[in-house]
Amino acid sequence: MSNELIPEKSWWKRNWNWVVGCLVLLVVASTILFNTKIIGVGADITKAYLETSLYTDALQKAQANNRVSEILGTLQPIDKLAILEGAVTYTDSNQRVSSTIRVKGTKGKAKMDIKAQRVQNIWKYNQINIRIKNPSQQIQTIEIDTTK
Repeated sequence: MSNELIPEKSWWKRNWNWVVGCLVLLVVASTILFNTKIIGVGADITKAYLETSLYTDALQKAQANNRVSEILGTLQPIDKLAILEGAVTYTDSNQRVSSTIRVKGTKGKAKMDIKAQRVQNIWKYNQINIRIKNPSQQIQTIEIDTTK
């Protein structure tokens, strides 16, 4: 028997298939990311996260509705996580927005749907709806008067 040393393969020869596989996966993931609207959705959520007046004003209008106060109680301020959990879409060069976020009251939870447009840097609400979650009857939608 001979005690010859077996030469060890280089790092590249041992791991080339992993490196090439990871590079292919990275290219495919990047292509999918840039060719879908994932980036646009992320940008819309970021804009909504910074547009606190859009949500606080809508919440005040909802709180002024007697039916909302009766069913949900006093509405809590919108937290940043509610905006991130919600859905938001900006259109017309960020001048129109359609958003859905969760709201919590002292008596229950709901979803608030907002449709608004920016007029001279002020949000004008076209529609605000409160969809009651787990109501005592069927699903209820309360339309908020946006002319006030």
